[in-house]
Amino acid sequence: MTVLKPEPRGYPGNLGLLFAEHAESSRTAITDLRDPERPRPWSFRELDAACDACARGVVRCGLKLGDRVGILSLNRVEFVIALLGAMRAGVVPVPINVKLSADTVSYILFDSAARLVFAEPESKRLVPGELRVVEFGGRGPDGFAPFLDSGSFQAFEPVLDSVAIQCYTSGSTGRPKGVLLTHYGQNWSRRILAHTRGTTERDVILVAAPLYHKNALNAIKQGLTAGATLPLLPQFSVERYIDAIGRYRCTVISGVPTMMAMVLARKDLLNNVDTFSVRTVMMGSAKSSPQLLTELKECFPNAEPLVVYGVTEGGPVPLGPHPEGKASPPGSIGMPYPGTEAKLVGGSEANEGELVVKNPGVLLGYHNLPAETADRLRDGWFYICRRDEEGFYYFVGRNDDMFVCGGENIFPVEVETLLERHPAVHQALVMPFDHEIKGQVPYAFVVLRTGARATEEDLKQFALANGPAYQHPRRVFFLQQLPLAGTNKIDKQRLREWVVKGF
Repeated sequence: MTVLKPEPRGYPGNLGLLFAEHAESSRTAITDLRDPERPRPWSFRELDAACDACARGVVRCGLKLGDRVGILSLNRVEFVIALLGAMRAGVVPVPINVKLSADTVSYILFDSAARLVFAEPESKRLVPGELRVVEFGGRGPDGFAPFLDSGSFQAFEPVLDSVAIQCYTSGSTGRPKGVLLTHYGQNWSRRILAHTRGTTERDVILVAAPLYHKNALNAIKQGLTAGATLPLLPQFSVERYIDAIGRYRCTVISGVPTMMAMVLARKDLLNNVDTFSVRTVMMGSAKSSPQLLTELKECFPNAEPLVVYGVTEGGPVPLGPHPEGKASPPGSIGMPYPGTEAKLVGGSEANEGELVVKNPGVLLGYHNLPAETADRLRDGWFYICRRDEEGFYYFVGRNDDMFVCGGENIFPVEVETLLERHPAVHQALVMPFDHEIKGQVPYAFVVLRTGARATEEDLKQFALANGPAYQHPRRVFFLQQLPLAGTNKIDKQRLREWVVKGF
């Protein structure tokens, strides 16, 4: 395998031009599946013209270099056009989770000093009244079509520290923080992802994760860079996802493990589509259990699971395939990409500890948070990981996921992996809950396999028999499926509320 020569600060050029090599092609770049009855294919040429028109519209309405614009929408081609068009004009897009509360959306728009918001009609209500809204699909003067200004556009030429995009963290540990990612750094990221994953013009990459999250943004950047075709679902739906795999003969499917577990639970639908076209199943944002990986191989026999993990601030994906093409062991999150420095710190021995990474894609800083920027850029991004003798890394858990039960450290993923070894368990989630004596104890939320049966006591005894006693779940709740939040991760806050209210 040819290895890209890493540049210490990334690669020059405007990120909004990421598919410049294919801009004159009549091949399909994106198929917008928002309307299931009328899929809308967009060629690279058509997409390029629309991005230029959006850039011209941004300039025409008075926005300057470095200004911010919010994007508040489910997946649709206009989201991509607004994202790349703003970048071409040197304006910084701020993608926002549509499932956030109005207060949090207002906070992000205020914190970023957004001057304009692109929004769908359904999410328009979340935008403070004083901000101008350009409405996707709108027919009036504030609609997206009238905003566009057709014609060619000379894209802004970034310098080393020019900000391309300002994503926001989930706010799980406080207020959401604006993450400043540069054109140079994200040009490195998109190229290294497309290159090391072997993405080509022949690939068809299904995208259903939300575009305001790094998982889908990476798929879009990687796919368009390589000239691939991207069927784009407005949001994740098991039925539509499985249908799209067969209908478009997808070669790459992506999402978080929760999505894949929900897909695998619908064998009745999977058995009616051709899954042999799929060569890669990309999963990130959470740990993938051995059981999930085994079932994926059974249902997608020609595919290799690609398990990735990262944070928005860190590149966002610091680890990938072996540089010489050697197969990754099951469950591994890979090895450092060319240009990535990685080390384990604070462990009991050299091959365990917290993973610290550095690469050209690492954030420039947090928006308006100089103290936190200095702290993070000094210390890096931490996960609890281990490394095998060949240099492959394995994710153990986030350091802020760990909790203490009666003096013992518990990582939820270890209990989940144990429970998913039970023959009746399809999926498990473990969370800590307060306990007057132990401090915190694990509770488990379980989805059983179709037709399988198990009781709360069955699973408690299984955990006690196969793992340390302190790890066994003190309560077990059975669900038809785990609830999803806006990023298609599991909605843990809703589960907490259900427990408090007694389900």
